[in-house]
Amino acid sequence: MNRTLALVLAALAALLTAAGAASWVTHRYHAAVKRADDAVAEAASLRMQIDNTDSSIVTVTEYVDRVQTIRVKGDTIIKEVPRYVTVQADAACTVPVGFVRLHDAAATGDVLDSDPGDSDAAPSGVALSAVGSTVAANYTVNNETAQQLSALQATLRAQGVTIIGEDPAP
Repeated sequence: MNRTLALVLAALAALLTAAGAASWVTHRYHAAVKRADDAVAEAASLRMQIDNTDSSIVTVTEYVDRVQTIRVKGDTIIKEVPRYVTVQADAACTVPVGFVRLHDAAATGDVLDSDPGDSDAAPSGVALSAVGSTVAANYTVNNETAQQLSALQATLRAQGVTIIGEDPAP
């Protein structure tokens, strides 16, 4: 009976050892599978980042070219102001202080006084050609900024980002 008990205990110990070893191997297998899955996911993420970087480089190059074109056109328009707003036009048109204040407030986003007052009707000393050059320069900067924003939005869309105010991409 002792011998049978010893054999049963030995078999039980061997079975427990085998079960423990199997559990350890199974745990190691699942850990290896998880590491492999994580590596595959990271590789996919890195591939996507590389693809986005490539498209970003193209987008930046395109937008820089477009902004440069806008700047050249704006500079050309500003150079043409004397042809379209002549010295005679400068002499014939008095730009009032109120217009200058209104323009400057609009450019800076400030709020004007509710009562313009008599001083706003006085001549400002600013020539009409200077107004034309300033407006052309402001529109050039506005167009450059709009192009930069469009390029940024295109880059973000290419990366799968939803832009506020737009419908999500399908």
